[in-house]
Amino acid sequence: MVLREKSNEDIFCELAFCLLTPQSKAICCWNAITALKRQRLLLAGDEGEIKRVLHCVRFHNKKALYVVAARELFSRGGKLSIARILTQFQDSDACRRWLVGTVKGLGYKEASHFLRNIGRGESLAILDRHILRNLALFGVIDEVPRSLSPARYLEIERKMELFAQSIRIPLPHLDLLLWYKETGEIFK
Repeated sequence: MVLREKSNEDIFCELAFCLLTPQSKAICCWNAITALKRQRLLLAGDEGEIKRVLHCVRFHNKKALYVVAARELFSRGGKLSIARILTQFQDSDACRRWLVGTVKGLGYKEASHFLRNIGRGESLAILDRHILRNLALFGVIDEVPRSLSPARYLEIERKMELFAQSIRIPLPHLDLLLWYKETGEIFK
């Protein structure tokens, strides 16, 4: 499992990245994470210091708060212990439910993205607007929903999983393929 091969800092970087991505460009968010690491603020900066680095991220005030709150949540005795906490879950779905219910600012899409990036999300779909648009195009769903409740997210994820099986493409490969089809790039 990739999770065990990564440091707590690397895992937290992925979580922070996924907290920043909603309604923001992924490259900009990763550049912000890289800058936070370089300036030693990701693991030690306060909300104000982090906020100043997130200038290219939409809703940077809120997202700085989310990063600090997540860091506090996953710290034990002043040290990050995110890997130990995440390995307590039997499967990725249980881990995702816990993350969504516990980490402020993390929804199903972001939690799925995070778990996929750390090697715990093979059975999870990252249902962003690009993927949803293609699922509608291929008739997997009737239309792109305006919003996704947790129940609706899970319903569409199951439909996508069945579609992936029917065309014999693993789920993670399918959403990467659909992402690339829409954006022309592969990034995280």
